Amino acid sequence: MPLRREYVFSRQTAVKTTMLLSVVFFFALFSGEASAQKRFSKNYPAGQNVRLRLMNRTGTVTVIGWNKAQINISAELEAPAANIVPQNLSGLIDINLLRDNQDREIGSVNFTIRVPYNAMVDIETRIGNLSVTNISSALVRAHISSEGAITLTNIEATNVAAENTIGDIFFDGEIKEGGTYRFSSSKGSINLRIPFNASFRMMATAPSTRNISLGPFVNPDTNYLGDGRRVLGKVNGGSATITVTNQRGTIAFLGR
Repeated sequence: MPLRREYVFSRQTAVKTTMLLSVVFFFALFSGEASAQKRFSKNYPAGQNVRLRLMNRTGTVTVIGWNKAQINISAELEAPAANIVPQNLSGLIDINLLRDNQDREIGSVNFTIRVPYNAMVDIETRIGNLSVTNISSALVRAHISSEGAITLTNIEATNVAAENTIGDIFFDGEIKEGGTYRFSSSKGSINLRIPFNASFRMMATAPSTRNISLGPFVNPDTNYLGDGRRVLGKVNGGSATITVTNQRGTIAFLGR
């Protein structure tokens, strides 16, 4: 029995409409994925005593020292994409996403930044992990105002500061003569791996857990106070200063 003309026309129209909707959906999906995966990349020449200062909102930050007189900044931006407007201010590379995105909702920004070994590094974020490696300079500072882990490895800096609210802190580096080293958390573990021959004065405080391990650095010049809530001491002459505070977590000194 032959098909009615109206039926054939209606079916052909439905097929075309379905194909059109599929194409529109595909391009919308592709466009959405592309917008969610935006990337940023820029290079800056770096002279002596260059400093990197970064203020992020959310996302991971990885800083790696290398043997080039150049700073390479790359980032992956989740939607809605943030504005990234680095400023080159006479030896200071300043990236401030809070300043450049006032009153805007933005997605996470994950940075990978390569700097000269001798660059001073000052990074801060609200949420996300921070990692700094292979830096030998006057300053390494890593601050997380809310939650995230801090990892500092192969660090030879005179001044080191690492602080978060919730998350682990790990430091593996040298203790320089006359240097100042400060580590602070409210909840998590703080582990410091330093040379056996390091010379420093220490004040380690863990008021809630009393879980402070000095490992190989226990000696007659170390004293446990307040039922183990605080340890004061001097190791190998005490030329540097190490201050560690963990309100509800653990503290451990590890030798290497």
